[in-house]
Amino acid sequence: MHEQTMEQLWSTSQLAGGNVAYIEELYEAYLRDPSEVSEEWRSYFDQLPRVDEHVTVDIPHSPIRDQFLLISQNQRRARPVSASSVSTEHERKQVQVLQLINAYRGRGHQHAKLDPLGLMARQQVPDLDLHFHGLSKADLDTRFQTGSLFIGQDEATLKEIIDALETTYCGTIGAEFMHIVNTAEQRWFQQRLESARAHPKYSNEVKLHLLERLTAAEGLEKYLGSRYPGVKRFGLEGGESLIPLMDEIIQRCGSYGTKEIVIGMAHRGRLNTLINTLGKKTSDLFNEFDGKVEFQSHGDVKYHQGFSSNVMTSGGEVHLAMAFNPSHLEIVSPVVEGSVRARQDRRGDVNRELVVPITIHGDSAFAGQGVVMETFQLSQTRAYCTGGTIRIVINNQVGFTTSKREDVRSTEYCTDVAKMIEAPILHVNGDDPEAVLFAAQLATDYRREFRKDVVIDLVCYRRRGHNEADEPSGTQPLMYAQIKKQKTTRSVYAEKLIADGVLTLEHSKELEEDYRKALDEGRHVVKSLVKEPNKALFVDWTPFLGHEWTADADTSFDLPTLQDLANRLLKVPEGFALQPQVGKILEDRARMAAGAAPINWGFAETMAYATLLHEGYGVRITGQDVGRGTFSHRHAVLHNQKDATSYVPLANISPDQPKIAIYDSLLSEEAVLAFEYGYSTTTPGSLVIWEAQFGDFANGAQVVFDQFISSGEHKWGRLCGLTMLLPHGYEGQGPEHSSARLERYLQLCAEHNVQICVPSTPAQVYHMLRRQIIRPLRKPLVVMSPKSLLRHKLAISTLEDLAHGSFQTVINEIDELNPADVRRVLLCSGKVYYDLLERRRNENIKDIAIVRIEQLYPFPEDDLTAILAQYPNMQEVFWVQEEPMNMGAWYNSQHHMIRVIQKFKPGMALQYAGREASASPAAGYMALHLKQLEQYLRDALDIQGE
Repeated sequence: MHEQTMEQLWSTSQLAGGNVAYIEELYEAYLRDPSEVSEEWRSYFDQLPRVDEHVTVDIPHSPIRDQFLLISQNQRRARPVSASSVSTEHERKQVQVLQLINAYRGRGHQHAKLDPLGLMARQQVPDLDLHFHGLSKADLDTRFQTGSLFIGQDEATLKEIIDALETTYCGTIGAEFMHIVNTAEQRWFQQRLESARAHPKYSNEVKLHLLERLTAAEGLEKYLGSRYPGVKRFGLEGGESLIPLMDEIIQRCGSYGTKEIVIGMAHRGRLNTLINTLGKKTSDLFNEFDGKVEFQSHGDVKYHQGFSSNVMTSGGEVHLAMAFNPSHLEIVSPVVEGSVRARQDRRGDVNRELVVPITIHGDSAFAGQGVVMETFQLSQTRAYCTGGTIRIVINNQVGFTTSKREDVRSTEYCTDVAKMIEAPILHVNGDDPEAVLFAAQLATDYRREFRKDVVIDLVCYRRRGHNEADEPSGTQPLMYAQIKKQKTTRSVYAEKLIADGVLTLEHSKELEEDYRKALDEGRHVVKSLVKEPNKALFVDWTPFLGHEWTADADTSFDLPTLQDLANRLLKVPEGFALQPQVGKILEDRARMAAGAAPINWGFAETMAYATLLHEGYGVRITGQDVGRGTFSHRHAVLHNQKDATSYVPLANISPDQPKIAIYDSLLSEEAVLAFEYGYSTTTPGSLVIWEAQFGDFANGAQVVFDQFISSGEHKWGRLCGLTMLLPHGYEGQGPEHSSARLERYLQLCAEHNVQICVPSTPAQVYHMLRRQIIRPLRKPLVVMSPKSLLRHKLAISTLEDLAHGSFQTVINEIDELNPADVRRVLLCSGKVYYDLLERRRNENIKDIAIVRIEQLYPFPEDDLTAILAQYPNMQEVFWVQEEPMNMGAWYNSQHHMIRVIQKFKPGMALQYAGREASASPAAGYMALHLKQLEQYLRDALDIQGE
């Protein structure tokens, strides 16, 4: 067996590390009959040198070497032996005891007491039964080696061992960590859990603080329930332990030096968290319930709102940010990750310690929403890693009205999806606040130690229906019969503290009365809240506020400097072997930089980034093929053909340049786009771009467009300058590779919320990208970017266009037509312009002008008016598009064009030339595609006959 294979076998064994008897058992079995052991072990034992007790052996794997020498010293030879020389019965049982210990470590959580209601059906686990391991009650008083189970104690009776295992692994914490491949992580959990028996002894001060936090959690819900009966609030009743859980994570992170924590959660418990964790003023919340708010925007319901504050910890001030989110449940999770990554990048937090993400989930959503899986896959990638997320599941064991496990998911736990990245999972009974506290400490410490995701499954219940207007007993009669009898978490814990002499009944009532008084007075109820926060912890958006849409920017650039930058991008490290086609692209760009060749799309786009970096703006570009570009036009990341190393010329322009991040993303749209949205809302000074592989693939991220990008500013006052490049264009490539569904984005347009652009020249994309970040306005930009135009012979520009031009929202006719002779004007956007232009030139048509609308929203009415005014004898105006009539810009933009036309020709109609309405975005057959193209070109250009 190869050494590497054996090392892997040893490191992944659950019995690795100090289990002498197990190795001996394997070796004895091999000596008796080699077929009794697995092929891996047999192959290894076969290769062991034949030695006697006086010979030193050179075996590379230290655990095996030690055992081999031990066996040798005990006169065990590598030859068949009789059954009489095999280990004693006690030694056999020693191996079985060790197997039992590992069974508890791996499966004890399945017998843990997790459900406060006592209704959770737990399966019998054979591995936890004595008889399964060849043991019996007769062995309970026998002493066995315990490995690491007892600190400072090598041996214990089997009864003591079982008691320790039951307490550690089958109490109110059920820990899942043995699925983790990394042995160091397994042992870390073993040590932390077994040293404290999963239930540390806390001081009376800590216990009283826990009770105070539970008092706050329960007190708010009771107060809201009595003051606003029947009003939706998605209360935390039944899951009040979330508040002390959050308090401990925040304080512990702060003690480790964390400066910011970003929190994402859906509805359940959100108001409670805002008041009792982030310190939102109670009177502000009551005003929202009472409708006493000023309408500065469209607003959103209370349980979607975000908030930020600063709290004091033992390690200093910590900024807390609760992300805004819609009702699309888990979609906020990748948004939080993007915001955290942006904050880490801004701070230079390469160790990912200064900014920590916490996401809070519902149990059914965690199991059922695919974006959870996508977000887990982001967690350890270069582009999206945030150093581990603390994920909390408020597991109230019912999703709206669905509670049968076989209906909610296909696995035992709602958290099983986390195992895909080997995240440890701590299931904890929400009615045991001290166990919850320990779980919080474990999770925070694990995240800090290993920089990976960790999950806390807070098993609780929902005292009321999905919302306060529901009657849950109609669908969950047994559950709610038990809930009606169930004492609250605070009551259970207060009674325990009173019984233990930690608390008096009078003190308990005093805590409740003090909290209610604070609510009556509308005060802040978070004692650690910083009233005058350190503003240096905030993202400064003031330079981008209060600007009118018409605010523009000078996107011109010094020509010699432009050429110098272009030449710097052509330099590669010595000995760097370029792929021949890539080398040819760089040769062509050298000619473009010298002014010896027309500029194409790839050159212009790259120079937009280079000039922005030169001017001090950061750039981040992600997407499935952004390094090269789906259509092989960008080549921003070069790959050495000899050793596969990569080089990014844009990152090597100058030593003190801002950062440019170019990452090929995993094959995800929804989570990746949500991440980039979160990133852009936290980094107003950088150009942040997401590029779809094909524009229509953005369909998979439509919820991000609908709920965040298009409406975030008007719902939440959340500015965003994210740019989305969506390749679009009809080249006969079929329904899924033609249309980026332009109509969907136009349908979302209102109140100057986004920009929709369809650039048709390299200079246009250059100035459009520069305008996006130089202009002090921050609005999302959706770009119908090209495919065939990337190398089209007519889609070219000059160096002067880049240096001295600007973005043109409308481009007038470029051929030398006599404006007085023009009887028909064609309005269009994108690639169809070049189809029209070439056909018109071939037909030598002189009385039809072609005008390109490069920005469809906000619609440039003034610019179009100025251009149409140049055609005094205009008799007809057509809108020409590639897309079917029920798609594209026709239905969503025609009213803008008609309004302009009416200024010159009252009563003149806007006519249509394009494909007929269709259920499918494009033809799949090239012949049909060409037939349709021919038809609408003839219609638009008024070509008669065959």
